[in-house]
This record gives sequence, C-alpha cells and structure tokens, in this order.
Amino acid sequence: MEQNGGPAGAGATSNGSDAASSAGPENPGTGTTEPVAAARIAEIRGRIDEIDRTLIELWQERAELSREVGATRMASGGTRLVLSREQEILERFRSSLGADGTQLALLLLRAGRGPL
Repeated sequence: MEQNGGPAGAGATSNGSDAASSAGPENPGTGTTEPVAAARIAEIRGRIDEIDRTLIELWQERAELSREVGATRMASGGTRLVLSREQEILERFRSSLGADGTQLALLLLRAGRGPL
C-alpha cells in the first residue's frame, strides 16, 4: 500500500480517472509519471530496504541476546523476568518515540522473552 491508501502503482486520481491515460505511462511501483521523481523514489526505497534489512538483523540479534540473559539469570537461580529492566526499556522507547515507541518496545521484549 502506498501513502494514498491504494495499492502501489494503482494510477487512479482523486476524480477516479486513470492517471496513466492522461499523463503518460506510469513508472511501475513509484506512483508517478515523472522520470526524475520516479528515479528519486527508487533511490530512497533502496535505502529504506537497506535499513529494513539492518533492522531485521538487529532485531534477531537483540532477541537472541535477551534469551541468553534470561537463561543465564535463571540458571543462576534468578527470576525469569526483571520487571524494573523492562520498565526501563519501555520508558526509553516511549520517551524517544511516543506511544508507538511503547508498542515497539513491547514487541522487542516479547521477541526476547516470549509472551507473559
């Protein structure tokens, strides 16, 4: 889905007409018929894809490290969870990213420790 709410490359304008019929062929997947804009969109999306790959790798690494912390703590007689640590993480994400940060932190915590 693109930001306009429709599928990528849909080509429908706000009046319901097909943009490709009035403005020339649309560059596939960019939502624009303007070549310079289409090239810039492709360049930006390339960087977004790189960031996504990095985020996925970091997510997986973080989850593994978190599981290792939990296993080490429990093997030494400690508790499964340290709620003060989870609260610290939630607050860090909330203060930096707002309500969405809280949701992201909850997902990260769950990935590392599993559901409560």
